[in-house]
Amino acid sequence: MVRLAAASLAGTAIEFYDFFVYGTAAALVLGPLFFPTFSPLAGTLAAFGTFGAGFVARPLGSVLFGHIGDRHGRRPVLVASLLLTGASTVAVGCLPSYGTIGVAAPVLLLVLRFLQGLGLGGEWGGAVLLTAEHAPPGRRALWSSFPQIGPAVGFLLANGVMLALSASLSEAQFAQWGWRVPFWAAGALALSGLWLRSSLPESPRFLELDNHARVPIVEVVRHHWRLVLLTAGALAVGYAVFYAVTTWSLAYGTDRLGVSRTVMLVCIMAAVVVKGSLTPVMALLGDRYGRRPLCLAGCTASALWMFPMVALLATGEPLLMFLGFTGALISFIAMFSVVAAYLPELYEPRVRCTGAAVGYNLGGVLGGALTPIVATALAEHSGRVPWAVGTYLTAIALLSLGCFALLPETRPMPVKAAEPVTGDPVTR
Repeated sequence: MVRLAAASLAGTAIEFYDFFVYGTAAALVLGPLFFPTFSPLAGTLAAFGTFGAGFVARPLGSVLFGHIGDRHGRRPVLVASLLLTGASTVAVGCLPSYGTIGVAAPVLLLVLRFLQGLGLGGEWGGAVLLTAEHAPPGRRALWSSFPQIGPAVGFLLANGVMLALSASLSEAQFAQWGWRVPFWAAGALALSGLWLRSSLPESPRFLELDNHARVPIVEVVRHHWRLVLLTAGALAVGYAVFYAVTTWSLAYGTDRLGVSRTVMLVCIMAAVVVKGSLTPVMALLGDRYGRRPLCLAGCTASALWMFPMVALLATGEPLLMFLGFTGALISFIAMFSVVAAYLPELYEPRVRCTGAAVGYNLGGVLGGALTPIVATALAEHSGRVPWAVGTYLTAIALLSLGCFALLPETRPMPVKAAEPVTGDPVTR
């Protein structure tokens, strides 16, 4: 389990590094480089639009790689998705700007971002299922939480590199070539991830199956469509909160508040460290008290904290911004520490890779793809404190709260010593 959890964590960290480094670049430099004919606001919105294209691709990646995972095994998904995401990320770093190749630059940027999202859409399902289906039922949330630490590690890697480059290079150097370095580094990270995953065993639950779904997505749509929609709506708030903190607030703080890029990155990164550290702690609570109670508590906390968060952000004071970001990310991780166990338990094994991943990534479209764009547009017409952004995020939290309320609990119940343990908790 330690080896599996470590390999899953490392792989998700690498893939989310690829995904996050784009989000940071979109907030800082991609607008002027690839959309120079736009106004500053329109350029930022256009850059966030290409950022959103990755989220739109993620459910399609879930269908593609979910088919592989449900038909041929979870392990092949991990290799193929990592290769696709790594290659497309390196290609972004090599892409000429608008000034060199004209309109082809933003078009190619959009295509590469789409391919990034396609790979990441498959990554989560493969990594989480391989860990969850090996884990003992009583500690499934704990072991499954390690891939959920990967996004925090990937974010810190991506922004740590960006922060170092931003601090050591001039504005002109950073805009000319410095921003490309983190994208080039993705190639070495992808190779190391492939080496780590090369010896992982296949999931025992997949090997036990003798009746594989012929076309998993058809079966999911036909028999589990309500569950997919509920899980997507439930997870939307997590994505909205996370990308409001890590992407929109970075652009808002630097553009509207005049806070230095370095200060904003440090505040956000410090809050992400807290979030990553608390992930296994929250997962242990999920194993003890259930997945659904933690998700309901996280949604409620998010709904209550969004207005304080935007008020603290608007101060421009580093300590207060850190406090606002930390409160939001603790609410977020209360939910997302257990979803890696919760979603697989909701779906039957024969379509689990497709169903869990599609629900998870549709939540990303609802919450992650739109939040930076909508929040940027709302903040432009707000005063010093962007209350409209707080209202938008609170509304998403209430929507997710309602969806979680309609989902069942799946935590395995304690089994008496004389009673044999067979099957999955969702079917026992």
